[in-house]
Amino acid sequence: MAPDVAALVERRRASFGAGSVLFYDEPLRMVRAEGAYLHASDGRAYLDFYNNVPTVGHCHPKVVEAVRAQIGELNIHSRYLFDVSHDYAEKLLATFPPALSNVVLTCTGSESNDFALRLARKISGGEGIIVTRTAYHGNTAAVTEVSPSSYKNGAPPRHVRMVPAPDPALFGNDVAQGFADAVRAEIAALEADGIRFAGLLVDTIFSSDGVYADPPGFLKPAVEVTRAAGGLFIADEVQPGFGRTGTGMWGFSRHGVVPDIVTMGKPMGNGYPIAGVVTRPEILAAFCADFGYFNTFAGSPAACAAGLAVLEVIEEDGLIANAARVGRHLEARLKRLQARAPITAVRGAGLYIGVEFGTEKGPAPEIAKGLINGLRQHGILIGAAGRYGNVLKIRPPLCVTTGHVDMLVDALEELLT
Repeated sequence: MAPDVAALVERRRASFGAGSVLFYDEPLRMVRAEGAYLHASDGRAYLDFYNNVPTVGHCHPKVVEAVRAQIGELNIHSRYLFDVSHDYAEKLLATFPPALSNVVLTCTGSESNDFALRLARKISGGEGIIVTRTAYHGNTAAVTEVSPSSYKNGAPPRHVRMVPAPDPALFGNDVAQGFADAVRAEIAALEADGIRFAGLLVDTIFSSDGVYADPPGFLKPAVEVTRAAGGLFIADEVQPGFGRTGTGMWGFSRHGVVPDIVTMGKPMGNGYPIAGVVTRPEILAAFCADFGYFNTFAGSPAACAAGLAVLEVIEEDGLIANAARVGRHLEARLKRLQARAPITAVRGAGLYIGVEFGTEKGPAPEIAKGLINGLRQHGILIGAAGRYGNVLKIRPPLCVTTGHVDMLVDALEELLT
């Protein structure tokens, strides 16, 4: 380990203790970034296929300048009026179905999902929440309870019920019906235990479960089951949102549904701490009749300037179309590689792709782990997901090119063969 890195690791351990999380046996010390690349102190540029938060690319000049200019002029909480917050809210809401016309700004996706749970419980009068088996929705106390993947020991409390990921290997050709039946069964189990159902909360590309996007529309029957039982549908768009799937701004739109509540996180501001909840006015009004909600620096001028710049860059740089085009190229190359590698599935949409590894013995997390470390040696950063940790999770900034994708797949091919 390089001396500068070793020294920083020791400082990290001393200051952050058991809460410190680092990638790789020899962690990377990052010094700068731009576009699809992170630059480390070892002098190498690392192609980033891991970080979805810098939606439009690391340190995008338009976002940087918007924040720099705003924070140099005014940055205060949202109980005052300033134009940029209204400009941003109106532009953001214009990307949603008309019924979803109110936004509450927060600082993180965890806060967004926490608030969404409160809305769902207020409107439904229930407490029970259904999530997928390996879901992750954030890290407040309430949101950790609905994030089964966060538990190293134990399991979520009894008011949180889990359904399998919408996996064709489990549900066969009718994923929609199988997933809806699983939700229906857990609603019945909640009721049998005297717990009133409040809602279904899913990340609409099921990223922590191993990435499940197809067939388009499979979520609709589960949403219908949810509403028939008096619950609300919460679409967590922290990871699939802002054009990542290549078929519009939001992951839920691939399924032909309009959620009751939508949550967003830091990709909203390209990493600047802005997040939010979008919902129907009557839902928000019913909550606000009983509770106050104020988040000091959610929706600050600088935060809104960052968010507005992100929306403008997505539009000006054609990043949704880029996600579709580059994503198709990536998926096609991965499926060709699948024919001669221990890849059991290639799944996803746009620039969110999961590559699952297995052998005749079953899931192969050791292959995914080996590839993560091997790709690091090739100057490429990537991570894993899924119940067994055997799915490479490909979610780069939306500015990546087909050339970047070819670098990734060429390196995978070399490592696998």
